[in-house]
Amino acid sequence: MNKKSTLKKLLWVALTLVVILNVIAAVHAYKFTHFSDDISDRTKRPEQLSTSEKLTTLFAGVNNPKPRNKELPSVPYEQIYLQSNKQIECWMLHTPKAKGTFIVFHGYIGSKSRMLDKAYAIQELGYNVLLVDFMGSGGSEGFQTTIGYKEAEQVKTCVEYLNQSGKEHVYLFGTSMGAVAIMKAFYDYNIQADGVIIECPFGSMYKTVCARFHSMNAPTFPMAGLLVFWGGVENGFWAFGHNPAKYAASITSPTLLMYGAKDKRVSREEIDDIYTNLNTKKSLKIYPDAGHENYMKKYKAEWMNDISTFLKNQQ
Repeated sequence: MNKKSTLKKLLWVALTLVVILNVIAAVHAYKFTHFSDDISDRTKRPEQLSTSEKLTTLFAGVNNPKPRNKELPSVPYEQIYLQSNKQIECWMLHTPKAKGTFIVFHGYIGSKSRMLDKAYAIQELGYNVLLVDFMGSGGSEGFQTTIGYKEAEQVKTCVEYLNQSGKEHVYLFGTSMGAVAIMKAFYDYNIQADGVIIECPFGSMYKTVCARFHSMNAPTFPMAGLLVFWGGVENGFWAFGHNPAKYAASITSPTLLMYGAKDKRVSREEIDDIYTNLNTKKSLKIYPDAGHENYMKKYKAEWMNDISTFLKNQQ
């Protein structure tokens, strides 16, 4: 076999490998950003997967059913539908003689019912709460999520709704993807709020995808980059530019940034970058034994006190 023939075969092998990797990445990206309508079709969390299941997931992508609201508020509430880039469903929890109104946004694979414990805690502090289902989740339209990118417009829609309703003293609260959507709404739409509380936002789309690979003890190159590329292509945006650390500089409202020191999905470096870029009155709270989770599980009293202190400092 001559050198020319050998080189030709090697090129065909390389091309075939590239095509296979891109197909796998495209499938994985689509499943990551599009929920299914089958409630039983769920891939386990990365840390719960066996070695063989991790390999299957790496090739076939994750299966996530559309997040549903599994409970209704235990207090009187108003159901509201708002038309944004998608129709979104909200619950308004009214508080007598409210000091203001919080808009609360959930994380990836979440829904507004999963934020009810936080909503009740915020009500205890004397505020109305508008709980929101992002597109693709709960009672909102569709099955698509863009990890905070297009959800930013839905944040803007909710702020405009409260402003048009005559609500004063509006605060924004978001966890993980919800935090990112808030940050991008400031960047894209120059929204205004009396205060912002954000929990564990990731620093960039690429970094959060890499963290998912790390959680499965899988190498990030080249699949993480391909996944980000195809995720953006399939959802109509440049995903490598989805950068909350950059968005942070556009936030003009006083901000409380919260983080769990044992978070395996968002690094302390990402949090420090975001905090450094916040060009406003700001504070950072670290919960030493918390991961990428609901901080109220381990730190409810401290969490409520941190928020109460932050709010008092804005008065």
